[in-house]
Order: sequence, then C-alpha cells, then structure tokens
Amino acid sequence: MVIFSPKLNTVFTSNVNSGTISIIEQVDAPMPNFGPPPGAPAGAAPPPSPPPGSPRKTWRITNVPAGRGSEGFDLSPDGKQIWAANAQDGTVTIIDVATKKALQTFPISVRGNRLKFTLDGKQAFVSGGLGGSSKANVVILDVATHKELKSFNLGGGSAGILMAPDAPERSWRSAPRT
Repeated sequence: MVIFSPKLNTVFTSNVNSGTISIIEQVDAPMPNFGPPPGAPAGAAPPPSPPPGSPRKTWRITNVPAGRGSEGFDLSPDGKQIWAANAQDGTVTIIDVATKKALQTFPISVRGNRLKFTLDGKQAFVSGGLGGSSKANVVILDVATHKELKSFNLGGGSAGILMAPDAPERSWRSAPRT
C-alpha cells in the first residue's frame, strides 16, 4: 500500500508488522563538505561540488504508530488526514499529516485490511474479513462523526476498494435495490 502526493515529494506507506504508517518526505539536505579524497597528495583539489544554488535533496521518514495490522489506508481528499485500517485490532486510526501524530483510534465492526475515502471525502469504506458480531466484511463510515452508516456481508472476505472517478454520481443510499 503506497500513496504518492501530487508533486511526488511525499510518499505514504503502511507497515503491517510494526503497526505504523510511514510518511516519507523529500527535504533539502545540507551540502556535504567535500575535502580531498583519502590518501590524496597535500594540496589536492576536492572533487567537484554540485553547482551553486542547486539544493541537495534527501528523504526524511517518520513512522507514526497506528494499530496492530495496519495495512489498508487512504489520504483524505483534502490531504490533511490519513485513515488507517488496523485488521488485528478491528479499529481505524486517524493521523494528522501536518503534525505526523495519531489523533484518534476508534473501533469498527470489521477487521479491515483496505480503506478508501469516497471522492467527496464524506464517507470511508473499509473492507476485510468477517469480524465482530455483525459478521460484516464491508462497512461505510461517516467521516465527520466516525460512525458506521451501513455494513454489508458480501460472503467470505473482501479486499480491494476502488472509487472510480468517472463513475456516475450516486451514493449507496440512492442505489436501486435488487
């Protein structure tokens, strides 16, 4: 599970075994002080430096604790929060991107291994194996209240979730019943 920022200067990834979400940011690094190579004769010139004004880039990694088995996650459409599904705990952890800290963890009725925001950011879908008393394997969460709006048992476990940007605008509430 990997998400790239639009400018490709931040990468988000989940780490199932450590129960963390990594925020990997490209940052400016101090220019190294190049001296003569080891064993060079006295007075030898140092190797060429990068041209002046071109900053050196490196990557800074921050691992934010989420929950046991954090795997499926998504970045909110406004880019301010990461929601991580913690399969082993049956919870969702909300992480603030700016501070790189967990804000809240709350229980859900599914042992979710995938999580995806709707395109408008008002709901989040979580899918996974059967769990809790509802025997659901997909839940729809209200992002504002963190409450479960609907749960489904699709039979067996479920995995990936795709929010197609070209799909007709309709929510699960307006879908015709069959």
